[in-house]
Amino acid sequence: MVTNVSTLTRTEVAGRIMVALDYANAGGAEELLKQLEGIPCYMKVGMQLFYAAGPGFVASLKERGYKVFLDVKMHDIPNTVKGGSESVTRLGVDLFNIHAAGGKQMMEAALEGVDKALAPGAGRPIVIGVTQLTSTSQQVLNDEIGLTGSVEQAVIRYAQLAHAAGLDGVVASPLEVTQIKAACGDGFVTVTPGIRPAGADVGDQSRVMTPAEAFAQGTDYVVIGRPITGAADPRAAIESIIDSII
Repeated sequence: MVTNVSTLTRTEVAGRIMVALDYANAGGAEELLKQLEGIPCYMKVGMQLFYAAGPGFVASLKERGYKVFLDVKMHDIPNTVKGGSESVTRLGVDLFNIHAAGGKQMMEAALEGVDKALAPGAGRPIVIGVTQLTSTSQQVLNDEIGLTGSVEQAVIRYAQLAHAAGLDGVVASPLEVTQIKAACGDGFVTVTPGIRPAGADVGDQSRVMTPAEAFAQGTDYVVIGRPITGAADPRAAIESIIDSII
């Protein structure tokens, strides 16, 4: 997938924005959904909300026409990840992720789970690998995780491993998109968190860009949470972000 947002409609740009539903329960998420009604953005369901609200909440998002990124970052032995992938594929999610650090065999097992679960004629979910979290700094990578080299080198190494395993793409910071596309091809999907509109608080993110800057780097999707969910007017916030992109 090659992204040229200048050729996209407003609706298509909205479809490249993944809103992080980082809520403790379905009630908080439902309030945001009311405010964003009619905007065809992707919805990202992470661990906190998925563990609290369960598969039923994901099913309800699908019933309302949303595309869903299930962000549970699977990382386990290959057979367990295969089973998890089978389950979320049956749930109907459009995209989910697994940790590339689990190795090639684990990632290949995830794809086996997807293939096993696909019903005839059903759309195949996009499966992406997690390279390094956008909160990972150089110090954390070297001194705590124990990997040598730069964050960028670690990200590219994991991206190439995910590509070799057959995954569709990776999660990475927007700072590494150009290198990932060069190493793995323009069709290799990049999903980029660490997105902050101009002037927004970076919070606990270490590697950030604005939405327009991320798309200019060639990313396919941007993940945005607090600048939308924490805004006094979330609808105005996402509309402003769309305006900044197009």
